[in-house]
Amino acid sequence: MTELTQQTKSISWVDPRPQAMQALTMSGLDYLRAMQDGSIPPPPIASHINLEMVSADPGVAVMTATPDESHYNPIGSVHGGFFATLLDSVCGCAVQTTLPAGTAYTSLDLNVSFLRGITSDTGRVVATGRVTKPGSRAAFVEADIKDAEGRLLATATSTCLVFQP
Repeated sequence: MTELTQQTKSISWVDPRPQAMQALTMSGLDYLRAMQDGSIPPPPIASHINLEMVSADPGVAVMTATPDESHYNPIGSVHGGFFATLLDSVCGCAVQTTLPAGTAYTSLDLNVSFLRGITSDTGRVVATGRVTKPGSRAAFVEADIKDAEGRLLATATSTCLVFQP
């Protein structure tokens, strides 16, 4: 039997509650751009999947994430939850770019299609979310994940509830 080597990963984050309250005072686009430039810390989930906001434009959000062995499932590849977390994040942020100050959103559904496997050898992947129909009560969005060579790894569609908290 092969000797097993225990590995560790340290995760740190900033309490997200003050930033969530701050988000309500800004347009969604301004909030995400402040996160992108580092003036607002990223959400805690970012440290779990090595997630980074690349760009935020009206109706479009782009993020990267870097899988590692801590994301593996029992069959030796990156767990579908990594895909789903990245796709849900980029879909939600794409919707957020369309929202005025004082408006929030939450995911109602997420439909993911896994097209290729990901391993730690895949390296950094890029996810792009695009709003297909913004709305004052619901917004519809689609997203994809690609590898460094531009190969499509997964796609998703999502519906987000838009509301006044």
